[in-house]
Amino acid sequence: MRILFLGDVVGRPGRECVVSRLPDLVSDWKLDLVVVNGENAAGGFGITEAIYGEIIAAGADAITLGNHAFDQREALVFIERAPALVRPMNYPPGTPGRGAALVEAKNGARVLVMNVMGRVFMDPLDDPFAALDRALDGAALGEMVDAVVVDVHAETTSEKQAIGHHCDGRASLVVGTHTHVPTADYRILSGGTAYMTDAGMCGAYDGVIGMDKEEPLRRFTRKLASGRFEPATGPGTLSGVAVETDDRTGLAVRVAAVRLGAGLEEARPAFWA
Repeated sequence: MRILFLGDVVGRPGRECVVSRLPDLVSDWKLDLVVVNGENAAGGFGITEAIYGEIIAAGADAITLGNHAFDQREALVFIERAPALVRPMNYPPGTPGRGAALVEAKNGARVLVMNVMGRVFMDPLDDPFAALDRALDGAALGEMVDAVVVDVHAETTSEKQAIGHHCDGRASLVVGTHTHVPTADYRILSGGTAYMTDAGMCGAYDGVIGMDKEEPLRRFTRKLASGRFEPATGPGTLSGVAVETDDRTGLAVRVAAVRLGAGLEEARPAFWA
């Protein structure tokens, strides 16, 4: 199975680069599954139903979220009728939506897509390790499902790496989101799970983690807020990770970084050339 995961979509530049590039990538790379983190898609904060539909129509099979999941109040309602929209599963019981979704890939495979949020320097949600254990225990990779994708929305590299090792051998891909900066540590762990600490973002890199640089600079240098954060302008760069899995086990056999656009040095999976 060919899986593409795209990092946090930030504002209009992120949406435009995903919507314009993704259909051709699905065709050219013969992708079976596309997962996109969309928690910053609406002006940098949250997601709307219209944007959810736009990204799905472009070729995404599932959209994951994070700490900005409900910044757009309409998400509290439409998430219930958006079966491919996945918020962190370690939110408290009773939170609208779902933390895992069983989706049908483009090749008909059964894929479990999960989203957890870290607790270090983040909102103190329920234990992400225990939440993952409960979900993974009921969906054996290579038996009950053909692939498992885990989006770890967390601040620290240590917590993301720990979750990666915790899921090793039980997931096809564990990938970090939230910090918006792509890391160079994409690899296959000893148990066969593809891993990357942060997929980066889909957005304008001429800014501060996708936001216009002036307001963050003022806050860092003067310790005063003079306005709200706004997404950076300019061309967007698409950033993520490509994974190929074994059809029998569901574990990863190849992994590579994906970076397409003017903001970063380009990277494509050579094994799909």
